[in-house]
Amino acid sequence: MDPMIRWGIRLAQWYRHPPSRQRLIVMAVVIVACLAALAIERIFGWPSWLTTNGRLPHSPRIH
Repeated sequence: MDPMIRWGIRLAQWYRHPPSRQRLIVMAVVIVACLAALAIERIFGWPSWLTTNGRLPHSPRIH
């Protein structure tokens, strides 16, 4: 199914049966937290302690 049709169906369902106020608040809090994390990362940069040094060793393959 085309993704745009899927989004259209989802929007139609939201229009007919809107989410509760509590669910809207939770979604807003999650979106604000993600945007805050993005803003902090853009302003201060990526911390060096979260960056790996080169390639990580691979786990042994089990055949």
